[in-house]
Amino acid sequence: MSRFCASLVQFIVPGFSIGRGRSGCRLPWLLLILATGSAEAASPLAGREVLSLDWGWRFHFGDIPATDFRANGDEAQGGGKGASAWGAAAPGYDHQSWAQVDLPHDWVVEQAFDPKAVRNQGYRPRGMAWYRRQFKLPQEDQGKQLELQFDGVSTHCQIWFNGALVGRNWNGYTSIYVDISALARYGDEPNTIAVRDDATAMEGWWYEGGGIYRHTWLVKRSPVHIVTDGVYANPVKSAGGQWSIPIEASLQNSSTNASVADVEVKVLDPAGRQVASGRARKKLEPWAKATVGVRLKVRNPQLWSTSSPTLYTVSTKVSSNGQTDETLTQCGFRTLRFDAERGFFLNGKPLKIQGVCCHQDHAGVGVAVPDSLLERKLQEMGTNAYRTAHHPPSKELLDACDRLGMLVMDETRHFSSSAEGLRQLEWLVRRDRNRPSVILLSLFNEENDLQGTDRGRAIVQRMMAVVRSLDTTRLITGGQNGGQLVDGKLNPQSVSRDLDVVGVNYQVDLYDMIREAHPGKPILSTEDGSQVMTRGVFFTDWQKLALASYDDKYPGWTAENRGTWEAIARQPAFAGGFIWTGFDYRGEPSPFGWPAVNSYFGCLDLCGFPKTGFYLRQAMWVRDRPVLSLIPHWNWAGREGQPIRVMAMSNAKNVELFLNGKSLGEKPVDPFRMVEWQVPYAPGRLEAVARSDGKELKRAAVETTGEPVALRLVPDRSSLAGDGRDAVPVTVEAVDAEGRSVPTANLAVEFEISGSGAIIGLGNGDPTSHEPEKGTRRSLFNGLAQVILQSRRGGSGSLVLRAKASGVSAAETRINVKAAAPLPAVD
Repeated sequence: MSRFCASLVQFIVPGFSIGRGRSGCRLPWLLLILATGSAEAASPLAGREVLSLDWGWRFHFGDIPATDFRANGDEAQGGGKGASAWGAAAPGYDHQSWAQVDLPHDWVVEQAFDPKAVRNQGYRPRGMAWYRRQFKLPQEDQGKQLELQFDGVSTHCQIWFNGALVGRNWNGYTSIYVDISALARYGDEPNTIAVRDDATAMEGWWYEGGGIYRHTWLVKRSPVHIVTDGVYANPVKSAGGQWSIPIEASLQNSSTNASVADVEVKVLDPAGRQVASGRARKKLEPWAKATVGVRLKVRNPQLWSTSSPTLYTVSTKVSSNGQTDETLTQCGFRTLRFDAERGFFLNGKPLKIQGVCCHQDHAGVGVAVPDSLLERKLQEMGTNAYRTAHHPPSKELLDACDRLGMLVMDETRHFSSSAEGLRQLEWLVRRDRNRPSVILLSLFNEENDLQGTDRGRAIVQRMMAVVRSLDTTRLITGGQNGGQLVDGKLNPQSVSRDLDVVGVNYQVDLYDMIREAHPGKPILSTEDGSQVMTRGVFFTDWQKLALASYDDKYPGWTAENRGTWEAIARQPAFAGGFIWTGFDYRGEPSPFGWPAVNSYFGCLDLCGFPKTGFYLRQAMWVRDRPVLSLIPHWNWAGREGQPIRVMAMSNAKNVELFLNGKSLGEKPVDPFRMVEWQVPYAPGRLEAVARSDGKELKRAAVETTGEPVALRLVPDRSSLAGDGRDAVPVTVEAVDAEGRSVPTANLAVEFEISGSGAIIGLGNGDPTSHEPEKGTRRSLFNGLAQVILQSRRGGSGSLVLRAKASGVSAAETRINVKAAAPLPAVD
């Protein structure tokens, strides 16, 4: 949505929890499984080394002028040569006074809020910064193909290697691959990487951060090798029911000699057993590229689905002149079908898409989100789909979606048919076309100046041609808000005429007309919702920019949470929808400006603590287990006898409400409206009982607590891998004398850390908070705060977090840091 637009990036899985929310309910989270982000990096490969470059960087905030070359013509001439960079890009530049940082790193989140900074970027000052790193290469690496990989640098950057400008990006969400083979130095002479990061410009209208905020790698390969993202291995099912994998491998010969490449392909099932294999041979001239194909049949494979996300591995190995290069590619066997009358089908079975749109930031760390936080999932909410709004996600996020059965609507950032725009789109398709989770590719979001014009159609047609040249298995859509209709009929210039699936953003009142204007074409709500609420607030206070969490505050272009889903659920032809948004996110502080700095749209807040939107969607979406939640909390001193609006959210047929053991009546549950009471406040216990056909299914309660007497720390997990990457969120709360979480506590808390790790971020979900997200101090917000801890590389033993606040007892938690095999890395 281009007027008001949180990261996955972030999800929630059953069985894991962190902390206690109101009434003592556990808040669902997920632990780290992901250690390295890709099958290739996680497994030993024949002839190929994939080494992390994340550790040991030097960082300087601000720009550094190259040199005053006007005063010296000889110096200017030298600096203009191929490997004679000026200033901080020069190999000999002294960076010893620069700060030491590890990657991923977002330097914008470290800046203080400024009311003069850009509102939609969250009032964080942006600008420029520099990174430098040095490393040595052994003599035996001579002759290999060496490639630097930057998974994401926000927003624009230039990259120098040994004084030569070797790369730049025009998109902070696409990866950068740089061949450094010709410029590398070996033995004792160091190699130098310098990166000038320009985060002055904005690509989107939300918080985008700055810096090298995704992982970096050095890949060493044999001269005849498989190029990055060079294997296409997406299983297909024939009309006769047979499964096969048509495998294509893109090869390159980076040597002066012609070579014959022998390619061996194996398919391995989830247990590692070989189920198919094949071979091919190709001659490559010096410096040439070529593609080889092998089609392998696989009998009776286990299918990938949202409930059983079975993954297979394709090993592709090329051998030439006694050297090998191997890469591993994960894939899944599944069929996709979008039907114009009956919606979406996965493996031949109907499935309503219950999706969320998310940006990629998180409290405390900005866009430099540790991989373990990416594994928090919205599956507990009933979510089965994720829209990467409005930009390509990290590969680690998609790894998690593949592994956990989350469908993905993969979105490119720029709606453009320029050479650069098409290059960015091609990169995205090549990187993600093997993933079973990716079911749709989105070309744009609310391109209001183009989506209803011939110019827009021309761009769509060119972009679709690029996609089709690389992947014919996935359908293409775009998030369109307007432009589909003229006087209630199909706009002949609408881009929806060309798209495979009509994507509709909002326009709930036009659903029938839009569907009828596109007969025979599948349709999907690509964005809906946009409800605004503040976690833990149940009486709106406009002066404090606090919005009650009853799902009755929303912008004029939408309806309440319940109404938007009801409109989709009652449309059998709709494949489903994606709510805006899964999580709060920085920037776009709608409906307010300063001092609000975050959005209010999320079903969960910026820390991942559930809001009422979470419980509403859970009640509407979950069908495989009983669901019951009760709001508000029951601490209303000073409102005795006054009516309090009480809402129960359940997938049961009826709910009965009790106050201090006395029934306040049983009511039927509307599957969309839910059920409410007006209850005169009296301290005590408010309890709901959910029933269907007279059978009790679940209970939920809120209680009046005492004053806070102590802090409590509840980590997501009790252990961390000592690999320098694993991170764990710790919930901070205040409890009363009976150990109950106090939902109205807003204490200022100080933290101390000792042992094998560090605090890397702090948050509390308050969209108006201006407290630093780095450091050792954070206030509770409506009872909760969060500390993110990360292990030290090569660490082991105990990591101890202590918390203290005025007037209450301190708290301590210990996390076991387990010695872990080090991730292969560049020293």
